[in-house]
Amino acid sequence: MLTTSHLTKDELIKRVRLAGVVGAGGAGFPTHVKLNARAEVVIANGAECEPLLRVDQSLMENAADRLVLGMGYAMLSVGATQGVIATKKHYHGAVEAINKAIRGLDGLSLHLMESYYPAGDEKSLIHEVTGKVVPSAKLPADYGCVVLNIGTLLGIADAVESKPVTDKMVTVCGDVRQPLTRLVPVGTSIRALVKSTGSSVDEGTHCVIEGGPLMGKLRENWDLPITKTTGGLVVLPRNHPLILKTGMAVERQVKLAMAVCCQCNMCTIMCPRHALGLGVEPHKAMRAIANGNSALLGDVNGVLACCSCNLCTHYACNFGLTPGTVMTNLKNALQKAGVRPVTEENVCPDPSLETKRIPLSRLLARMGLSKYNTPALFVEEPLTVNEVELPFSQHIGQPAKPVVKTGERVRKGQLVADVEENKLGSPIHASIDGVVNQVTQNALTIRGQEE
Repeated sequence: MLTTSHLTKDELIKRVRLAGVVGAGGAGFPTHVKLNARAEVVIANGAECEPLLRVDQSLMENAADRLVLGMGYAMLSVGATQGVIATKKHYHGAVEAINKAIRGLDGLSLHLMESYYPAGDEKSLIHEVTGKVVPSAKLPADYGCVVLNIGTLLGIADAVESKPVTDKMVTVCGDVRQPLTRLVPVGTSIRALVKSTGSSVDEGTHCVIEGGPLMGKLRENWDLPITKTTGGLVVLPRNHPLILKTGMAVERQVKLAMAVCCQCNMCTIMCPRHALGLGVEPHKAMRAIANGNSALLGDVNGVLACCSCNLCTHYACNFGLTPGTVMTNLKNALQKAGVRPVTEENVCPDPSLETKRIPLSRLLARMGLSKYNTPALFVEEPLTVNEVELPFSQHIGQPAKPVVKTGERVRKGQLVADVEENKLGSPIHASIDGVVNQVTQNALTIRGQEE
């Protein structure tokens, strides 16, 4: 199929680990660990789960050959005989580019999806492509699947050529002059990326959601850095309903749930994980919170199976409540207490699953974001910045430890923080040439310096 046989599995995994490749879609799980699994099929997640973001479709359209190369390496590592690139059928440029790139290659295929949310959720995607449902407490590899983000697959292709992760493709959109999807050095500030759109907005009038509009995090501090997992910046006026809801204090959300929730069950009826048969029931979490009675919570497995897509919050609830936040906080508390999901056998999806899928156009209209659903100019050349801040924890696992000192000159691609080989984590590399300006407990700063 592809010329990847010159590498052994161990050597490939080593190169991916040394390059610092992690899940680029948001989770940040170290990719070398995923590649150590065994699976029958590798699925490239090109669904671009969050609305308004354009990273995956831009990469598929402009780097399809590199994507296919990364797929080949991933398939080699896990022993897969099939590789499926899943994307939405209306991404016409990406579909054309991928069809051209996989033409004549055995084992690779393209799976076209409708435009619904959350199409990119890992368990939903596996069901869409294979018909299988991965139960709680099980991994995709237990069902013969490994799912990798588009940016992650490109990172694998680079890693084989000894190119570490130093840059990240990010969409900056919303209330900006020119929405962009552009390459930026890891560690670039939110402020610098927003400014690159030609906009003069600042924290006084606008807020930024890092990630997508539904699952992203509100960032009040625009000096925070872009990391390996950042996929988008959504810039919105401070008085936009999404900003007001996302920034609402948890205590106020709980009081509203106690006062207003009528137990209509719409949050559960429209939950994509509930439709998969995974027992997620947000209305019971709302009932338990409203009554201060954990016995009303229902199946704990259902809480732990929540993917925090927030469809319940931003679409299903007619009262503007936030069951998604309640579920996420409960899930985090249970995990912190050491509660783990129990495997359920014979999970059966709802027969009406397909009819419950929410079109992105309707979701954007409900959230007041339709006018921001515009193309984002693709800029492949990295943004030039004079300073970057590199957090030591940009991944799941242990934070990396600095291997450079203040005042030390570094080059782009040089290792600056590392994790012990037998520990879960990922190394960090300099994203610009310069001098290490500061090393703290949580991050280091590199300041560019003219030769």
